[in-house]
Amino acid sequence: MQENEWLAERFEEHRYRLRSVAYRMLGSLTEADDALQDAWVRVSRAGADGVENLGGWLTTIVARVCLNMLRARNARREDALEVALPDPIVRAEGTLLPEEETILADSVGLALQVVIDTLSPPERLAFVLHDMFGLQFDEIGPMVGRTPEATRQLASRARRRVKGAEVASPERDVTRQRAVVDAFFAAARAGDFEGLVALLHPDIVLRADFGPGRPNRSAVFHGPAAVAGQARLANAAAQVHPALVNGAAGAVITLRGRPVAVLGFTVAEGRIVEIDAIGDPTRVARVAAAVLGGA
Repeated sequence: MQENEWLAERFEEHRYRLRSVAYRMLGSLTEADDALQDAWVRVSRAGADGVENLGGWLTTIVARVCLNMLRARNARREDALEVALPDPIVRAEGTLLPEEETILADSVGLALQVVIDTLSPPERLAFVLHDMFGLQFDEIGPMVGRTPEATRQLASRARRRVKGAEVASPERDVTRQRAVVDAFFAAARAGDFEGLVALLHPDIVLRADFGPGRPNRSAVFHGPAAVAGQARLANAAAQVHPALVNGAAGAVITLRGRPVAVLGFTVAEGRIVEIDAIGDPTRVARVAAAVLGGA
């Protein structure tokens, strides 16, 4: 077998893990796939002669590609949007692929990815590679041009931010999540303000991202009254399609057959703690295609 064929097979063996690293770094499956394609070009050109830890070497290459993509992304952003949610993995319930289950094994809903997306590229790299994928700081440091100790500090700062944003005791049973989410939509459709408030945690946060085309509509709402008020404004003609959004109970919303929103929910102790809503129709159609099919 030629070396390139052997290397291609090894790359495929590690693809689940590499795609998971790329998704956590970039917050987008589309960009993660682009990163893997770029990484494979680099791997095939370099060859693996003298590489002792192939998995670690491949992870390092993918991480470097992702770091470059993050830096380029930040350079393109002239004006930071008030709310910029990462792309969730949206699937019909019960249809997650094995590789997607691997990606989502360490989180509930969009909560973790939303926080990771706020970290600087070096912080994100240090946290993702060390805390989530077990690489050592002396392996990570050269990627960001830092000493192992400085890289440790990057990961520590990132970890504090992640811990500070964690939801206490999130519900991990999707069936129980779904019961709460279904009750939320029922109350919203009925215009039941008190019923909505009863389903919302006192510290509820709603993040609504309508994309660069409608930045004035993007906003963050805090507290049951504000969030219930937004839910009651929902169009009564909208259809709710239950879905898994990053492995948790969520929904794709369509209006006259057109996808208009994806909502991800974080539930704890029987109430909704966070709602992450993407309202850019073009982006919604892309991430929700697996649920809507040809719609």
